[in-house]
Amino acid sequence: MGAPSKGRRGAMIGAALVALAVLIPLRGLFRAEGGSMEEGFMLVFPERVLAGDVPNKDFLHLYGPGSLWVLAGAFKAFGVSIFVERGVGLLHNLSLIGSVFVFALPWGPTVATVAALLALVIAITPIGLIALPWVGGLGFVTVGAVIAARALPDGPWADRRPERLTLLGGACFGFGLLYRPDLVLAVALAGAVLWWAADPSRRRRLVYGLLAGSSPMLIHLVMAGPANAFRGMFLQPVFDLREGRRLPVPPSGDDLDGYLQKINELDTLDWPAPFNTPQQIRLWFFVLLAATAFVAVVALLGVRRARPPWRSQLLLVGAAISVGILPQAVQRPDTTHLAWVACFTLPMLIVAIADLVERRSLESAPKKAWIASALVASLLVVVVFPFFSARRYADLSLQTFGRSRSATAVTHDGRTFYEGRADISPAFDELAAAVDEVTEPGDRLFVGPADLSRTPYVDSYLYHLFSDLVPATYYIEMDPGVADADDSGLEDDLATADVVVLSTLWDRWEEPNASVQDGSDASERVLAEQFCLRGTFGEPTIFELYTPC
Repeated sequence: MGAPSKGRRGAMIGAALVALAVLIPLRGLFRAEGGSMEEGFMLVFPERVLAGDVPNKDFLHLYGPGSLWVLAGAFKAFGVSIFVERGVGLLHNLSLIGSVFVFALPWGPTVATVAALLALVIAITPIGLIALPWVGGLGFVTVGAVIAARALPDGPWADRRPERLTLLGGACFGFGLLYRPDLVLAVALAGAVLWWAADPSRRRRLVYGLLAGSSPMLIHLVMAGPANAFRGMFLQPVFDLREGRRLPVPPSGDDLDGYLQKINELDTLDWPAPFNTPQQIRLWFFVLLAATAFVAVVALLGVRRARPPWRSQLLLVGAAISVGILPQAVQRPDTTHLAWVACFTLPMLIVAIADLVERRSLESAPKKAWIASALVASLLVVVVFPFFSARRYADLSLQTFGRSRSATAVTHDGRTFYEGRADISPAFDELAAAVDEVTEPGDRLFVGPADLSRTPYVDSYLYHLFSDLVPATYYIEMDPGVADADDSGLEDDLATADVVVLSTLWDRWEEPNASVQDGSDASERVLAEQFCLRGTFGEPTIFELYTPC
């Protein structure tokens, strides 16, 4: 009993350390600046769902409906607020970090702790606690993989009703697809490994669970209409949006490609590093590619040698997920998309290194394995991409204790949003007073960039703050090649608005893609012909207010 008891004690200590690492920056995370569009629409969309609107039919949504349904339920239970939304985002992150910890436990509690801490500092750095669908969907997929893999014939849960666990694992895969249908490659590859390794009598349960978990998608297809759903979840994100969001592959080593990355670098902590920001992003990209290949090779070699069989199968499941999510980093290699892949793949790299060291070292193998894992993890966050891991974690931790705060609270009608620029709050206060004067509850609000012929980004959070007004457009989220397309109908939406708020913050948007090209000018013509400028707010101007002439 001594060894198992020691192992359990080590796992408990490791879990406590990971929990402490989550708690330290938590207050800073809840009060950090949000994504004006991304967090904005994750606040607005669920509320529209509660009002009876349907994604892909009544408003643009490029992902699955699952995350909106979950957030709508949370808002119904606890009220609509940024703190409830970020609370759901915290649960998303915890599911991912926790599954990584359990995934790595067969290689020892120390390796599991290192892997989970690495997942933590990578996962929370790009978007904080914003409840975007990717982290939630990936969390469900990794939880499902852990459950189903540990119920394999040689797994530690093989005697704990494995049929039900396999069914539950498949259901988690299905839930992940409800969040992000593009996780289908990761689910297919991981499912294929589990199918191969599972007892034949349990294989069908994995499929039954997957079908049951993803079955609510049928409800969405009926509510939105198959054509609308297909266009919103497949055609628009894969084809219409691609040219306006694509970034160079590999990333440039001498300049920042993404416009939001440039903005985020304007106000950061001083931090020593051997490489500058563009070099770190480029190096991170190549490390991620190499890590994915390394994990896959080590897993395949382990399965071939079958020592021990279940751990090798588990690592192969992790490699399958890593390969399946890699396209997310390649399609747009900015820091957010790199982190969304690295938060799982690099912890799997830690596990693969530990596995390889144990195979090569007969004496003191566990000790050598965790030392090698800790060294590699430290190298990643100190040398390879410290600005997007160690520095950001330190920044959020300082914000927890009231230091180095850059976010400014913007409030209206009892609702709050956190912006990154101090001059936005007073400009918004003036704007809100003017909007309140010219509107009544139920009036239609249109929010957009100052130049409506280019729609690279939009301040969607304004819909959340003006809670008594109804969005006047399908394009609460605006993307290049979508909202500014010739056939988007944006100009028709604009014509129905009772009040229009445009932002100049995105006038200087510049990326090496089609987002800098002018689209349809129909909305500009409608604005000029049917609306009159009622005021500008901020110095220099940040917001413009228009009403029908």
